[in-house]
Amino acid sequence: MKKHVKRLVKKYIKKTAVVAMIVTVSVLFTAGESSFRALTVEAAPTYEDLDKARQEKNELENKKNELEGNIDDLKGEQKSLKGELSKLNTQLTEISTNLEKLEGQIADKEKEITDTQAVLAKAKETEQQQYADMVWRVRKMYERNDQSNLNAVVNSLFDESGFAEALNTADNYEKVAKYDKLKLDEFKENRQLIEEHEALLQQEKVELDNLKLEAETQKNKVSGLVSATSNSINKYANEISEAEKEALAYEEKIKAQEDVIKKIAEELAMSEAAANGEWRDISEIEFAEGDRYLLANLIYCEAGGEPYEGQLAVGAVVINRVLSEKFPGTVVGVIYQNRQFSPVASGRLELALASNKATPSCYRAADEAMAGVTNVGKCLFFRTPIDGLEGIRIGGHVFY
Repeated sequence: MKKHVKRLVKKYIKKTAVVAMIVTVSVLFTAGESSFRALTVEAAPTYEDLDKARQEKNELENKKNELEGNIDDLKGEQKSLKGELSKLNTQLTEISTNLEKLEGQIADKEKEITDTQAVLAKAKETEQQQYADMVWRVRKMYERNDQSNLNAVVNSLFDESGFAEALNTADNYEKVAKYDKLKLDEFKENRQLIEEHEALLQQEKVELDNLKLEAETQKNKVSGLVSATSNSINKYANEISEAEKEALAYEEKIKAQEDVIKKIAEELAMSEAAANGEWRDISEIEFAEGDRYLLANLIYCEAGGEPYEGQLAVGAVVINRVLSEKFPGTVVGVIYQNRQFSPVASGRLELALASNKATPSCYRAADEAMAGVTNVGKCLFFRTPIDGLEGIRIGGHVFY
């Protein structure tokens, strides 16, 4: 019964197409009896999948190019703002310099006003003192000389020399009075000139204060523009940085998609070559003594945590390669072929072999695969799923 089922399975496989097949084969051997369980087999990778992957790559490149165009625009705006910021900083420097100059002029003007006010105060004091002295002299002069002057006038009527002396005294009084009046007028005129000069200085200070206020207003305005422009430049810098990160992410996606395209293309070519090439019959294969042990431990490394169907599928892929002329014709040659099975490269297989990690289900899968049982048709590859790659999905692997 067991041999009869094997012949039926091999006959079915030979008549099944490699691409776009649905197979309902899963053979379970227990105690010399056999039964069938259905498995859905999806299409293996095709050139449509390859075209789809290339189209996705083109879409990514278009998005990346569009994003790079936006980055160029952002950098252009940023450059323009930097030029504007340079002009504003130059303008701000000029305004600040002018403001410092005005502040210096105002300080000088305030000192000049203070000095002038001191001179004015001194002039007023001198004028008041001159007036007080003049009043005092006149009062004393008249208090002291009223009677003598009267006697001089009376005597002068009878004495020619006395009359001349009286006239001389009156003339002296008049000269003193004229001198005092002249000096008082000079002091008044000087005070008026100082007051006019002070008023002029005060007016000039007001004008300087207005210029300072105008300069400060302009400085605040330009400072605001500088701050706003700097913030805009920083905003553009952040947007450029984010866009560049996004562009880098697109580059990584494009590279990953290129790897997918390359992988699909290579494996499609290999699958087609194998499909169109010669296949050995399972009866032609002579398994070595350690093949079962080796295959079971590889199944453990690749699919130890997968359901039994996944373990059988891994074993079937190994035996399919043994049967294909495109691969080595022995289990050892297939498993240790360069860069084909990651547990070999990583050393996990050697560790598993050293302590025989393979479980009973792994040995069972190895036995069925070596008997020619396959639940993945003539698939020659398997891996974790990736975009653009379709095939037979069993557990965490896609077989194609």
